[in-house]
Amino acid sequence: MAQDKIPSSVLFCCDHNAIRSPMAEGMMKKFYGRAAYVQSAGVKNDMEVDGFAIAVCDEIGVHLAAHRSRSFDEMQDWGDDLSQFDLIVALSPASQRVALEMTRCAHLDVEYWPIMDPTGLAEGREARLAAYRQTRDQIETRMLDRFGPPIPPQG
Repeated sequence: MAQDKIPSSVLFCCDHNAIRSPMAEGMMKKFYGRAAYVQSAGVKNDMEVDGFAIAVCDEIGVHLAAHRSRSFDEMQDWGDDLSQFDLIVALSPASQRVALEMTRCAHLDVEYWPIMDPTGLAEGREARLAAYRQTRDQIETRMLDRFGPPIPPQG
């Protein structure tokens, strides 16, 4: 059963919490509902959620427009301790390093999913959207492989 594969709390992280980790957070919430507490963070918080990320996630019913980017430091300032998460999924090498450093005294899993950063890979709107879709689809594939098929909405 899929619920057996889903940790009770998951943190997705990447470099800026503007593309990959918000996509993953939104997809996890859509696919698995309340099976897990899900958050996302970045190494830095110096960008808003990317408009192309919002557009390609809207295509699959994942709405990111209201997401507010935050960093690991802000999470700690707001009282979110990384050790409260059962699983941290790092979507970039920099976020993997920070997650491992910040959790070296905690007994929790940090997984690395090498997900492509689509920024700057293409010129023109359609080519850029295609790159962002590729990133979205990489996250979706890894998520379904790791956590199993989506849980039908309740009610």
